[in-house]
Amino acid sequence: MTNLVSPELSFHDGNSIPQLGYGVWKVEDDVATDVVVQAFAAGYRHIDTARIYGNEEGVGRAIAATDVPREDMFITTKVWNADQGYESTLSAFDASMERLGLEYLDLYLIHWLQPKQGKYVDTWKALIELQKSGRVKSIGVCNFTVEALAELEEATGVLPVINQVETHPYFPQTELREFEASKGILHQSWSPLGQGSELLADPALVAIAEKHNATVAQVVIAWHLALGNVVIPKSVTPSRIVENHAGLGVTLDESDIAAINALDKGAAGRIAADPAVSDFA
Repeated sequence: MTNLVSPELSFHDGNSIPQLGYGVWKVEDDVATDVVVQAFAAGYRHIDTARIYGNEEGVGRAIAATDVPREDMFITTKVWNADQGYESTLSAFDASMERLGLEYLDLYLIHWLQPKQGKYVDTWKALIELQKSGRVKSIGVCNFTVEALAELEEATGVLPVINQVETHPYFPQTELREFEASKGILHQSWSPLGQGSELLADPALVAIAEKHNATVAQVVIAWHLALGNVVIPKSVTPSRIVENHAGLGVTLDESDIAAINALDKGAAGRIAADPAVSDFA
């Protein structure tokens, strides 16, 4: 375990979240137990899973196996598209909690906007009810647009504490982050390292990494942290789990941040689906 401790960022509901977390997207359930235990040992306390990942049970086994106190953990899961709607979201939450083996959840998120499905406001109302009941400490969303965030506020008077979306140096989500900041919504980055080798081989990032005697992944993580993003890098390689956590120890200067900001490719930098139009089960 390292002696580096993630900063905590405050939610507008009075709770807080460790800024650096560990994500388990595309991690098999039987593998998830081992790597989450390793992540706890490396110093992570914030674990991000989802029903659709199929590894909530594996994460739950890791939570039960570690000697980290529950109150020191921050556990996130998400309601999947097929489960959207008020009653179905409440049922999906119960099922997730059973798989995780938890009495309460730190953060529950709507996984995708699904605008054609048109159930996200009702789904959001279910999350509000879960928070009121005390079973969830904080509630938020993933992959929501400016317009949809504003709609949630207009319809319910309750804003998400966080919006988790694809964000990396080639696609930094500048306009969305500015809107979120104006509303007190934290920004969380998924695929923070860009899902591939192209970003990690970028000459500008390689040069900054050499300057700081760090890896490119550590530099990119440090960039997210410097921008105020919550970031959840994922790896199943033990050395990289530790390496990514050590990104907490990299401090970028203004010229580094400006050089990374300049890598923005706009819409061409997007890797995954566009939440404004995506529609999948």
